[in-house]
Amino acid sequence: MKEKVILAYSGGLDTSVILKWLANKGFDVIAYVADVGQKEDFKAVEEKAYATGASKVYIEDLKKPLVTDYIFPALKANTIYEGTYMLGTSLARPIIAKRHIEIAKKEGTKYVAHGATGKGNDQVRFEFGYYMNMPDVKIISPWKDEEWLNQFEGRSDMLKYAEENGIPVKATTKKPYSEDENLIHISHEAGILEDPSKRCPEDVYSLTLSPEKANDKETILTISFKDGIPLSIKNEDDGTVVTDPVEMILYLNKMGHDNAIGRVDMVENRFIGIKSRGVYETPGCEILWKAHHNLEGLTMDKEAMHLRDMLSPKYAELIYNGYWGAPEFNMLTALFDESQKFVTGTATVALYKGNVINAGIQSGCSLYNEDLGSMDKAGGYHPIDCKGFININAIRLMASSIREAKGIDC
Repeated sequence: MKEKVILAYSGGLDTSVILKWLANKGFDVIAYVADVGQKEDFKAVEEKAYATGASKVYIEDLKKPLVTDYIFPALKANTIYEGTYMLGTSLARPIIAKRHIEIAKKEGTKYVAHGATGKGNDQVRFEFGYYMNMPDVKIISPWKDEEWLNQFEGRSDMLKYAEENGIPVKATTKKPYSEDENLIHISHEAGILEDPSKRCPEDVYSLTLSPEKANDKETILTISFKDGIPLSIKNEDDGTVVTDPVEMILYLNKMGHDNAIGRVDMVENRFIGIKSRGVYETPGCEILWKAHHNLEGLTMDKEAMHLRDMLSPKYAELIYNGYWGAPEFNMLTALFDESQKFVTGTATVALYKGNVINAGIQSGCSLYNEDLGSMDKAGGYHPIDCKGFININAIRLMASSIREAKGIDC
């Protein structure tokens, strides 16, 4: 019997060639297509997989668990990589890898294959995910395989192989850059975008309008949260209410698109040490993240928030580097869950030409005391108490100043 291998398959040139290459090497190739919200004709992808030599095709709808089990936990931590990137690709990879291994177990094989390149982050994210879900997994990664690399130097070699092996190839002009899309974002990189000194052309963007073309009036949204998780979105302009997790993301994407929200152009540090330029569009999540953070300001304890904010960059780094599910990741997840116990209420935002503007926050769990914070009344506060507070906290500052004034050589 042929050894089964489960191939993460997209229907593009690379994974189609990999499918045929594995079949020609004697594997029984089962194609696995993860639907994480990308715009794709999945029926056509399925037909192409069979035509290329797959013995079976799995098309898995992962959109809802992507939102509830990956995006919402990241939201609780206000997770942003290097202060800019909202991890659109990174958040989808662990669920794709997890389901990949579940299919392998169902099919009774330890062999899995993927088409991620040897320079990028996805190879690490996928393979870490495989190992965490099946420690004895056998991974076939052609772009790190000497036999494959000797046979395929680039696109022209793959096109020739496709022609020789009857692999259908779309007769469309390839965009001069690479894209990856899912429910929450689209990334654009490589090709014409590799020179960071040049501005990203406007026609690259597909999920967001430019501010020049955006609505010339504000869009007002109110988002309700319970323990840091969004429950509903209400459009205050037309009364639309959305409550389904996937539909909330899709609706925010539409509102973000219309109001030019969610564009990022950055040079980031890949896990393997290479710097790369990425152009990202994450319209819905930018709205959600900012509304959530506004509500936290009203409901989170100061020290709890500051500690969470110190740890959020580490959490973002773990997600970016593929450590979703690692022991340290799970420890931080428990901490962030605890931090969100009182982040309940509503956050209203005004969307306008690329901006997400705070338009009001309310909560029954609020820590805000209007009388105490007022400049017009005491509200039970005794300013004289600050004399001792300042004196005590200044002791160490005065000691350091005295030492420096004496010019003591230690």
